[in-house]
Amino acid sequence: MDVVLRKAKMADVRLIHRMLMDCASKRLLLPRSYTEIYSHLRDFIVAEYLDLSEVVGCCALSITWEGLAEVRSLVVTEGARGQGIGRRLVEACISDALTFGIYKVFVLTYQVDFFRKLGFQEVSKDILPQKVWADCIKCPQFPECDEVALMLEL
Repeated sequence: MDVVLRKAKMADVRLIHRMLMDCASKRLLLPRSYTEIYSHLRDFIVAEYLDLSEVVGCCALSITWEGLAEVRSLVVTEGARGQGIGRRLVEACISDALTFGIYKVFVLTYQVDFFRKLGFQEVSKDILPQKVWADCIKCPQFPECDEVALMLEL
């Protein structure tokens, strides 16, 4: 089945939230509120089965600081996994980063092997103070975060 990537729309918010919360309940990623999704909707890309008009994945690129962005909220529905959709979503975020002139992209994740296959390398969270003080401080897991930080330098 053909999959297209596109920018998220207002009509996608509830589905994005549902996909994120489903994965969060399995401790695959951190939950995101409706407010966070609405506030950052322009950051999201969705993957959609063209023939069915069914959204099967999403990912967001969040600019953190000068020359630094984060790939976040990557989800591919269970039935659509193993088709390279996650890779395509991350690559689309990396392409967006390059469009903005951003050459360092990081991720905080539990899916370390997936991101290593895409060229990301493990780094210390200490090199991401902007992330820690902007987002992590609000996280229920702060300061006992068990996600792994990885970075890709383009």
